[in-house]
Amino acid sequence: MALRVDSNPPQSLSAAFDLKGTPDAGELSLATPLGSILARLTWGPEGATLHSGNETRRYASVDELLASVTGTPVPVTALFEWLSGRPAAAQGWQADLSSYAEGRLNARRESPAPAADLRLIFENAP
Repeated sequence: MALRVDSNPPQSLSAAFDLKGTPDAGELSLATPLGSILARLTWGPEGATLHSGNETRRYASVDELLASVTGTPVPVTALFEWLSGRPAAAQGWQADLSSYAEGRLNARRESPAPAADLRLIFENAP
């Protein structure tokens, strides 16, 4: 997974990922190339939690958590659809599913600012 946000200063995140669950309740683990866990995000009807190192932060929703961590809104519901190979609308985002069969997904958001570029390489479709 690679996410670049054209903020000031620009932000980028690159990590291996493991996504489980649904947009309503799930878990996203981010890891280094060697497998060390960088962060674990969990969410459900009661809210969302970020576990990173010895720190735990709580948020009202997974959308709020991702916006706080990445600096931009990430469309969780659409992301699950995209990872299943199905197009889905997400405000400002355009997903390119043309390389889905090869395990690749690209999504770009131009508006609202800041622009963001999300690139995923995955081994197994959910």
